[in-house]
Amino acid sequence: MSFYAVIDTNVLVSAFLKSTSVPHVVLEYVFAGSIVPLYNNEILAEYKEVLNRPKFHFPKEAVEIVVAKIKEIGIHFDAIPVDENLPDPKDIVFYAVTMNARAENDAYLVTGNIKHFPEKPFVVTPRQMLDIVEK
Repeated sequence: MSFYAVIDTNVLVSAFLKSTSVPHVVLEYVFAGSIVPLYNNEILAEYKEVLNRPKFHFPKEAVEIVVAKIKEIGIHFDAIPVDENLPDPKDIVFYAVTMNARAENDAYLVTGNIKHFPEKPFVVTPRQMLDIVEK
């Protein structure tokens, strides 16, 4: 069974930082096909911008491979207007893509910053996503 999820950028950063982390396992499930990533062009652009920040020292080739793979195996959804007020305006696109995807499928928003989003059962931490996938 596959699960649909928008992956917040902070989950990818954590996955890159520590190969034994829960976010890294989430990314492994993405690459294995158990989690189908949902995205739009703005999300992909943020992934590239954040993961290529000099402070992280992530290899540019690795960033390109991960982002290209997400685009290849994922599903593009447009962001839709949402009536939620989020603390960080950059997070709106993640929520808006999730809400659009939820019109067709059960879809999750996986984030390490759960407090940045409305308290909804589909807004989950990486650990909660693993629990859902591994049930």
